[in-house]
Amino acid sequence: MDPRHTGEMLKHLEKQNELLKDSYKSMSYELHKLQVEEEMLMRKFYELMTAHGLTKKGGDGNVSDNGKSGHSTALVNATSSEQ
Repeated sequence: MDPRHTGEMLKHLEKQNELLKDSYKSMSYELHKLQVEEEMLMRKFYELMTAHGLTKKGGDGNVSDNGKSGHSTALVNATSSEQ
């Protein structure tokens, strides 16, 4: 690498780093919005299922599976470590 271009290369890499940080923040924000929306929709779906009597009464809140055993899904919050 030519030493005459190291300054330009450093500026370019710093600019790329800033763009990547901005993209990361934007994507993290959008992910959070989608997670909140998913949780809201799941709550509304549960309310609808409860209104139609399709959920177990007084249980742990899982939707009834008509006596079949299976796995339930859960929301997982992603956290980011800002640098």
